[in-house]
Amino acid sequence: MREVPDFPKPGVVFRDFTPVLADPDALRAVVDALQDKIDDSTQVIAAIESRGFLLGAALGYGWRYGVVPLRKPGKLPVVADSVAYDLEYGTASLELPAAAIQPGQRVVVVDDVLATGGTAEAACTLVERAGGIVTGVSVVLEIAALGGRSRLAGREVSALLAV
Repeated sequence: MREVPDFPKPGVVFRDFTPVLADPDALRAVVDALQDKIDDSTQVIAAIESRGFLLGAALGYGWRYGVVPLRKPGKLPVVADSVAYDLEYGTASLELPAAAIQPGQRVVVVDDVLATGGTAEAACTLVERAGGIVTGVSVVLEIAALGGRSRLAGREVSALLAV
């Protein structure tokens, strides 16, 4: 990953996942390693916009999971639910497409980075309010100093790398 200082605002260091995505061997290694951490009972990937989409699609295709995109507001034609949350540098919200997760489905939340945990916590809330069962939260990079894991207490969290 590449570190980009002062993006999206001064004082924030953005972890850019693009170099991994651009390298076919690195992408394969990351997707395979994520799969190794996913609970065997999982049926669906809840992929967080936007880099989570790329990882979720690769996992879904490679291991035959359904993939549900958790979107930013205004991107879905029919919304089942929405959750607002705090970021390291502001606020945001995620939306769940209508009829995308069925009660009792076993769902893993996938994203590239776990920072403050607000996005992952919102994703888990959307899945659970739809009746899904969160089997885990799986990320490529965890920024441990920001304490995001603490917001996901009681859930299985796996990160391929922690800094």
